[in-house]
Amino acid sequence: MTAPAPILRMTGIGKQFPGVKALDGVDFRLLPGEVHALMGENGAGKSTLIKVLTGVYDIDAGEIELAGRKVAFAGPQAAQQAGISTVYQEVNLCTNLSVAENIFIGREPRRLGRIQWRRMRQRAAELLARLEIDIDVAAPLSSYSLAIQQMVAIARALDIEARVLILDEPTSSLDAGEVAQLFRVMRRLKEQGIAILFVSHFLDQIYEISDRMTILRNGRLVGEHLTSELSQVELVGKMIGRELADLERIGAKPAAETSAPSAEKSVPLLEARDLGRTGAIEPFTLTIHEGEVVGLAGLLGSGRTEIARLLFGADHAGTGSLRIDGEQVSLRTPRAAVSRRIAFCSENRRAEGLIPDLTVRENIILALQAARGWTRPIPRRRQDELVDKYIEALSIRPPDPDQLVKNLSGGNQQKVLLARWLILEPRLLILDEPTRGIDVGAKAEIQRLVAELSDGGMAVLFISAELEEVLRLSHRVGVLRDRRLVAQLENGDDLTTDTLTETIASGARS
Repeated sequence: MTAPAPILRMTGIGKQFPGVKALDGVDFRLLPGEVHALMGENGAGKSTLIKVLTGVYDIDAGEIELAGRKVAFAGPQAAQQAGISTVYQEVNLCTNLSVAENIFIGREPRRLGRIQWRRMRQRAAELLARLEIDIDVAAPLSSYSLAIQQMVAIARALDIEARVLILDEPTSSLDAGEVAQLFRVMRRLKEQGIAILFVSHFLDQIYEISDRMTILRNGRLVGEHLTSELSQVELVGKMIGRELADLERIGAKPAAETSAPSAEKSVPLLEARDLGRTGAIEPFTLTIHEGEVVGLAGLLGSGRTEIARLLFGADHAGTGSLRIDGEQVSLRTPRAAVSRRIAFCSENRRAEGLIPDLTVRENIILALQAARGWTRPIPRRRQDELVDKYIEALSIRPPDPDQLVKNLSGGNQQKVLLARWLILEPRLLILDEPTRGIDVGAKAEIQRLVAELSDGGMAVLFISAELEEVLRLSHRVGVLRDRRLVAQLENGDDLTTDTLTETIASGARS
């Protein structure tokens, strides 16, 4: 049987920004009724290729064909009208509006100039039913989980009769059940002939759902492969341009293999006693020693982030007490936590971390300048010394301090956020999903950094949805379920991902 003609073909695509060649002669094709994974490290050109396709950026070279016709979109709306719809990692909807309004925004059914609310809600419910979603479409979108919000975005794409559906990191904030539901929907859409371009950093998911993959590296095409014919080891090697053995050498040495600080011989750097917040996290007791990495494992919504926010003073505790070096303290604000040399990298780096329209330099020095006070500006020479030091230490690419941070890849944005806090030389670094949505190489570098900071005496509270990552880095693992800290397990030979999974599921260690 001959393969069907591509619904989408991109040939010789080139795109250049000041000092950066983001795409260099890239070819890409997408067949109807397939799931095609776009693979590559952060900065490889994946996002740029999608933005070129959807009209966010003009192309400098090459051409795009849709259903055999040459196209050039003036913007995302024009691409959408042609049948190309994109669902981004950060869902781009209006959470203050209802579900139905979000699906039909700008296309509301009208009669005599008035919106037909009943018809709109009925149609919204029918669209969601195709995705196995049964919810109140009149309720505000904000009342539903991120997974439901992504399904709403997909339903909107279905209503405009999309021929090409782009899913950019759709699973990064979903739990296993939500991922399974999304994959069922993707398979059904594939059966209907819709072509799906899928971007994800979860290799197991790529191999579960995709038919083919295209690999980019440094803005160039590495190759196109059937997923079934390329092993994960080979894929990683092509993505990073190194053999897997090289990747393992740059990866973090498991912190669990180093000796954890003795709890009996030292006063904890931080000790929370029955700390809790009504509706957020049940009272918990947790100690963290200097040089110790304490991991938090649990499903999304289990209370991991809530613990981090209490320890950083972003939320106020309703019960319990907090001690630092044995002294009882009250961290009522993040400023109070920073004064005690506690730093917090939020999982939501866009909304709670970086300021996209500031430069790399301005983002890195932000916390240090705030700690000094705005009436005592940091001299430009000192800024340059600090920023250059951490750009080099963390391999931030491109190494241009005057680049707007919004133009960096996700992995490099995460490194900028880490640099901001490391400048303060914290004693306790709280990392909430620091490797979410970043590529294999950047993930290994951040894991290595965590291990090095721990070896140097810094305490780290490490939160990740990836249990293998938690085990690799942590001396001790706190397990959360239903907003309760149900177990604290020493990391040893008997602690495995299966053990953690069982503990999460049962609420107690067997």
